[in-house]
Amino acid sequence: MTRVFSGVKPTGHLTLGNYLGAMRRWAAVDQHRSDALFCVVDLHALTVDHDPARVRRLSRQAASLLLAAGLDPELCTVFVQSHVDEHARLSYVLECVATDGEMRRMIQYKEKAARERERGGSVRLSLLTYPVLMAADILAYGTDEVPVGDDQTQHVELARDLAVRFNQRYGHTFVVPRATSPALAARVMNLQEPASKMGKSDDVGPGIVYLLDEPDVVRKKVMRAVTDSGRDVVYDRVEHPGLANLLEILAACTGGDPAELADGYDSYGALKKDTAEAVVEVLRPVRERHQELCADPGYVEGVLREGAEKARAMARPTVDAAYRAIGLLPPVNAGPDGC
Repeated sequence: MTRVFSGVKPTGHLTLGNYLGAMRRWAAVDQHRSDALFCVVDLHALTVDHDPARVRRLSRQAASLLLAAGLDPELCTVFVQSHVDEHARLSYVLECVATDGEMRRMIQYKEKAARERERGGSVRLSLLTYPVLMAADILAYGTDEVPVGDDQTQHVELARDLAVRFNQRYGHTFVVPRATSPALAARVMNLQEPASKMGKSDDVGPGIVYLLDEPDVVRKKVMRAVTDSGRDVVYDRVEHPGLANLLEILAACTGGDPAELADGYDSYGALKKDTAEAVVEVLRPVRERHQELCADPGYVEGVLREGAEKARAMARPTVDAAYRAIGLLPPVNAGPDGC
C-alpha cells in the first residue's frame, strides 16, 4: 500500500488555503487510498523567534482541526512530530550527508533569512538546516508520496537527493519519495493581495480567512476582497488576479469550473456574495466538529498518544537501520547485573 506523509506547521492559525489546498483532500482521498500519516510538525515552528505557549496552543489547535476536517484515526495516523524522537535522531544523521551549499540554495531559506535580517533579527541555524529535518520527517516512514504545493517541491527534491546519496554510500536504507501535486487541491490567494498565497504565518489581515472565523467575519472579508478594474466578470489569472481568486475559491467550494462560473455573473457584488456564502458553508462542519472536539480534550489527547505510538513503531526500524549503516555502534543491552 502506498505510504503518504504530510504535515502542518503550527506557526499560525490554519486558513481556508490550508483546507482547500490540502486538508480536504487528505480526508476525502489520501486516508482512504493509502497508508497515510499526518503530522503537526511543531519542531519546524522553532526555527524563528516564537512564543513557547503560543506554539503549544497552536499545535493543539492544529491537531484538533485535522480531526475536525475529517481525518479518521481508524484510517490514518495523526500525531505530533516532537512526540516521536526518531525525527530528531534521523535529522542529525542526514545533516552528516547533506552539504552547506544545498542548504543555502533553498529558496525558502533565502526569503525567510532576508526577512529576519530586514527586521534586525538574527538568523537561527535551524532555519538553515530545517529542510534536513523535513527530509527526516519523510524518510523515516518509508514514504512513497508527499502531497505538497509548489513552494515545498524543492524540499521534497532534497529528501530524494539525500535518500539516494545515503543509499549509494552506506547501502540501501531509504525509500526514495516523490512529490505529488493533487489534482483536487486549490491554490487560494490572499483576498487583499491576490499575488500572494493565503498564508497562516500572517497573523492578522483582512485578506486571510481562518478556519475558525465566525460566519459574519468570513462574509466581511470576502465582500471586501480586492477585485480589478473594469466591470466584466472574467476568469483571467494574469489580467484579473483578484477576480480569478474569487472564482477559484467559489469553484473549489462548489465543485464548479472557474471559467464557466464567470459566465454566470454580471457584477462583482453578486460573485462576492455567492463566494462568501459558499465559504461559510464549506467551513461550517469543520467549525462545528472543532467545537465538539474542544469539549472533549481527552479524545484528542488519546488520538495523539496512539498516533505517536504507531508512528514510532513505523519509524524506529528505518532510523535504527540508518544508524547501523552509517557506522554508529548499536546500544549494548545491559545484563541482569546492569553490566
